Amino acid sequence: MKVLIINGPNLNLLGTREPEIYGTISMESYLENLKSEFHTYELKYYQSNIEGELINRLQEDDFDAVVMNPGAFTHYSYAIADCLKNIQKPKVEVHISNIYKREEFRQKSVTAASTDAVVSGFGMDGYRLAILSLK
Repeated sequence: MKVLIINGPNLNLLGTREPEIYGTISMESYLENLKSEFHTYELKYYQSNIEGELINRLQEDDFDAVVMNPGAFTHYSYAIADCLKNIQKPKVEVHISNIYKREEFRQKSVTAASTDAVVSGFGMDGYRLAILSLK
């Protein structure tokens, strides 16, 4: 199975950005752990701070499932929501923090309704849990 893990804005700073919320491990380091654990899967990773680039990547259609953390686009990107809605493959939205314990504007996801499931509040392990749900 080819799984596309896709991260939105500011998630390139994982490991250094607000470590009290997002932890101290970089996505690149965590990705190595995921690749070890899910060695029978082909894990592809993409990150961008630009909404249109995320949509373009999702539209490449070279994967069997998507695990996506849209970052701040979660709360207002109807364009990403529409893109996800048109993907007829398993899709899981991931949030490192529990968005429901954060600021009010972070508690609403406009993209979640276009996915099959949401994993929120398990730290970086949310990506692992999302992949496990695809089995």
